[in-house]
Amino acid sequence: MIGYIKGKILNLTPECALIETASGIGFEVACSYSAFSMLSGKKEGELYTYLQVSENGTALYGFSSIDEKNMFLKLISVSGVGPKMGITVLSGMNVSELAAAIATSDVKRLSAIKGLGKKTAERIILELREKVSLNAGAPSSGGGVALPSASSGDEDAVVALMTLGFSRAESEKAIARARSNGATSVEEIIMVALKGM
Repeated sequence: MIGYIKGKILNLTPECALIETASGIGFEVACSYSAFSMLSGKKEGELYTYLQVSENGTALYGFSSIDEKNMFLKLISVSGVGPKMGITVLSGMNVSELAAAIATSDVKRLSAIKGLGKKTAERIILELREKVSLNAGAPSSGGGVALPSASSGDEDAVVALMTLGFSRAESEKAIARARSNGATSVEEIIMVALKGM
């Protein structure tokens, strides 16, 4: 599996980067918009990648960060969402905005992404929130300390951060810090919490 690539940028469009590695091999990588933005204007660059192998051939997808790649992997685990749709979603909004939309069940915001219909947006929210909540219940069963004062907004923010790969404990601490810094809405809490992590 090719998980990371670094080298000279031979060609770059909003959809695709051609990167030549030190071995002299040029890899064509389908990019998210944030990956394209990160590489723009540079002679050399690096991307986290996902290699898709299917009966129709192989394709390499590139991301600006490991968090973006992890969100992509979560997206393509949803039934009916393939790698091309995953890239489309990540090109339509950044990782923290997407996490917030999933956490707050914002179907309208998700389905505003070009090419993403309402039914697929609903499926993404349902399946990703379900996965996160199943994982969320497991660690706390061994007598862990819960936060009894957490509001439903805080729980939405916890779910969003856990979708990004943080543990429940890390998420709750970051949210408490965000609240103490004056964040009130779910989106504000997530943004401030992410900056502090």
